[in-house]
Amino acid sequence: MIQFSEEKLAKVKEIIARYPEGKQKSALLPVLHVAQDTFGGWLSTETMDYVASLLQITPIEVYEVATFYSMYNLKPVGKYMFEVCQTGPCMINGSDNIVAYITDKLGIKPGETTADGMFTLKTVECLGACGYAPMMQLGKTYREHLTKEKVDAIIDECRKNAATNN
Repeated sequence: MIQFSEEKLAKVKEIIARYPEGKQKSALLPVLHVAQDTFGGWLSTETMDYVASLLQITPIEVYEVATFYSMYNLKPVGKYMFEVCQTGPCMINGSDNIVAYITDKLGIKPGETTADGMFTLKTVECLGACGYAPMMQLGKTYREHLTKEKVDAIIDECRKNAATNN
């Protein structure tokens, strides 16, 4: 059974307390972030049902939000997630070529994870860095003005970091 630790549950209660009585649904986005970070980087149906019970809302209300926003993962993801922007400015500057290159290089399509669980490729809507196109988000950082050579360097960097941290 999915359940937050006492420490995480205290954090969730603190988030819920930010909102007026009867408006606990307003805490849904930040609580989903806590849940995703706590339970392996993705939101299973069981996890979303648990969040719904904590917020005293229906599970469908959680599913609607989790499926709408690209920042929530509905299946397991790799240790490193390449979220490549696919909106106008990035596409004009070659984001489709970057996605195709990553697909060829790692053998995965958008929405897939490598067999070793190392990389996931996602295409996302605008990340608000149009002046640096094509670009992607990797964790909490942006990688900008992407080229095939930069993608190779990023993949090598991730593999090196993974080897160092194991």
